[in-house]
Amino acid sequence: DQPSNIVLNLYDIRGSKVKTLLNEHRKAGSHEFIFDGANMASGVYFYSMTSNGVTKTKKLVLMK
Repeated sequence: DQPSNIVLNLYDIRGSKVKTLLNEHRKAGSHEFIFDGANMASGVYFYSMTSNGVTKTKKLVLMK
């Protein structure tokens, strides 16, 4: 596998982008990202990761 640009975005429940968490070139393989939601309100969010033209979106529930 070739290295590619990875983009990880966070969206609120309405679909508005809250922030870009990651936008960098990475080698193929497994990677870990630690999310700090300390300054964010509790609620439902969605994170979307795009790599090699493929986008995957998952739900995230932030509870404080």
